[in-house]
Amino acid sequence: MQNDSALQSTIDAIVQDGKGLLAADESGPTIAKRFKTIEVASTEENRRAWRTLLLSTPGLGQYVSGVILYEETLGQQADDGEPLPSLAARQGIVPGIKVDAGKIALAHASGDEITQGLDGLAGRLEKYKAQGARFAKWRAVYNVSDALPSRLAVEANAESLARYAAICQEAGIVPIVEPEVLMDGGHSIERCFDVTEAVLHEVFHALHRHAVVLEHMLLKPSMVVAGKSHARQAGVSEVAERTVCILGRTVPPAVAGIYFLSGGQTPQEASANLDAINRTGRRPWPLSFSYGRALQEPPLAAWRGKPENVEAAQQALLERARLNGAAARGCYDAKEEAKA
Repeated sequence: MQNDSALQSTIDAIVQDGKGLLAADESGPTIAKRFKTIEVASTEENRRAWRTLLLSTPGLGQYVSGVILYEETLGQQADDGEPLPSLAARQGIVPGIKVDAGKIALAHASGDEITQGLDGLAGRLEKYKAQGARFAKWRAVYNVSDALPSRLAVEANAESLARYAAICQEAGIVPIVEPEVLMDGGHSIERCFDVTEAVLHEVFHALHRHAVVLEHMLLKPSMVVAGKSHARQAGVSEVAERTVCILGRTVPPAVAGIYFLSGGQTPQEASANLDAINRTGRRPWPLSFSYGRALQEPPLAAWRGKPENVEAAQQALLERARLNGAAARGCYDAKEEAKA
């Protein structure tokens, strides 16, 4: 019962109208790639400076209710010595932690991948909790082609996601379940629709088997879009209709909230699609954002690793967060992009 109370308290703090999540949990290789675009070396100090910039942005808590951190960040401190999770919490932003250990090839399933990291998870969660984390995230990825993902990959990743979620809830940590159907490739939106339906159906079947309490978890799915290299890219209305249709078929109304990943969409596309999804009207759950690149790209370009650019970068982040907050309420206006 004590865990139930803690889980509900975290859900209440995260699930707020017009607010979403900032995904700042990039692994070392991923953040190195991002920093390379602005010609900044991926040193521990530069990573600390960047994440301090993000979490100390004045007013960010108006639009962001939670932040997903990487393990390194959980132990880092701001310039004044304040732990970064505490810096976030002071703005009313709940600190969370990415707990999976990345993806590897799935044996006997060419082209498919499986996420690892379940070994020792319960012990790690206790450590993260002591450092201030109140929720966690685990990402499974599904490569898409005419033959992928295989049934084996769909079932194996669903089982891992469900085991992770159950372990989290036992530890009093809210699990974010992230089954990402990748945008990479030349598949059609129709193929993405079919794969997403199969993936989410299997995920919730596994969650039920593992007795995961749906009211105390969050879902982080991908939107239903065509592969990046497909000739026909759908408009926002089609993306919204197909995405909401799939969610209605597969996601029980008891789920506390749905926080979309941006998955390689531009910041503008991610906002416009989220807005269209929220204008459909058919939704028993809050539908918001859990964006990484789509929130961080503009401030990263403004910062360029220079202390004198911190204020401009923070303004860029705040404006992007404001636009996504509007999209989460279905009142985003693309004309305001000129200000962002």
